[in-house]
Amino acid sequence: MVKIIIGLFVLSSLLFSYEITYKKSDIGLVRNLKIYKNPIWVAEIDLADGKKILFSSPKGMFEFYHHPGAWYQYHVKSENDFKNMYVTDFKTSKAVKAKGAFYVFGSDTTSPGGDDLVPFDSYKAAENFSKKHHGSKILGFKEVSYGLIKLLNGAI
Repeated sequence: MVKIIIGLFVLSSLLFSYEITYKKSDIGLVRNLKIYKNPIWVAEIDLADGKKILFSSPKGMFEFYHHPGAWYQYHVKSENDFKNMYVTDFKTSKAVKAKGAFYVFGSDTTSPGGDDLVPFDSYKAAENFSKKHHGSKILGFKEVSYGLIKLLNGAI
């Protein structure tokens, strides 16, 4: 019975895992930085129309998510235009669903774009990182506001 459960767990992790793919020439939207140079920070939004948008960090992804009209060429009008969103777990380097991730705010760790949110798949991993790197808060996806992104960008 235990072997069956372990087998189902391994199979489900293979079926439901995702990898953010990019080429050496890919530039992240918002910050215009080369993605391949800092893979631990890469984020992605897949739109319902099939377009895939890469970001050099979670901060850029959230900036687009909260204010997509600034990039009108993507024709995002509502939440329904977003299909999937992924961030890279800072501990494991694996892609995780952005809406299920936990984000450390205020740590001493910065992305190529400056102050940022450090993503983790589990609250425990975020908590451990936060303690070691002087994080001030751990946030869920819905707690990351456009105002917070503006603060991280130094616009407030």
